[in-house]
Amino acid sequence: MKFVCDAERCIECNGCVTACKNENEVPWGVNRRRVVTLNDGVPGEKSISVACMHCSDAPCMAVCPVQCFYRTEEGVVLHDKDVCIGCGYCSYACPFGAPQFPAQGTFGARGKMDKCTFCAGGPEANGSQAEFEKYGRNRLAEGKLPACAEMCSTKALLAGDGDVVADIFRTRVLHRGKGAEVWGWGTAYGSKQAGTPTNGGTK
Repeated sequence: MKFVCDAERCIECNGCVTACKNENEVPWGVNRRRVVTLNDGVPGEKSISVACMHCSDAPCMAVCPVQCFYRTEEGVVLHDKDVCIGCGYCSYACPFGAPQFPAQGTFGARGKMDKCTFCAGGPEANGSQAEFEKYGRNRLAEGKLPACAEMCSTKALLAGDGDVVADIFRTRVLHRGKGAEVWGWGTAYGSKQAGTPTNGGTK
């Protein structure tokens, strides 16, 4: 399971942010998803929706001293709040700023870390009240995609099976007739030429 945000389609409406807050009843001071805009107000302005990207080689997992992170069979990176000690190492390691800590509480005390769960809940029983209170709604267990992606009005934010998401993004890029200029193209496909995958189009 992967997220991809198409910067050519994102209109900075923050619908994904609102959907996430509403669906999961995220605590005050925590934003599991946010919209970042670069070159705001000038030609070439781009916006992109950012959250936990559920990395294949997640740096948060590598630095956690208590190993509270784990990966599901679908490839979603989740964490166990009962194990988390609030050290904040994951917050420093994550390049996307995904791990968040609640704003309330004693000065200097971080509390339990919170982050995007890809709407896949946590280690508690699927659909249980305990799971919802700690991690939010488990939409994946219901056969649904994350609320943020489903609520995106321009379909800039894509979520789901990594291969399917990549195919959709590739089709869009080829339809636009440009590749290297589109954010993420070189990283995703390793090619600097539009429509020319490095392995001859077999993947």
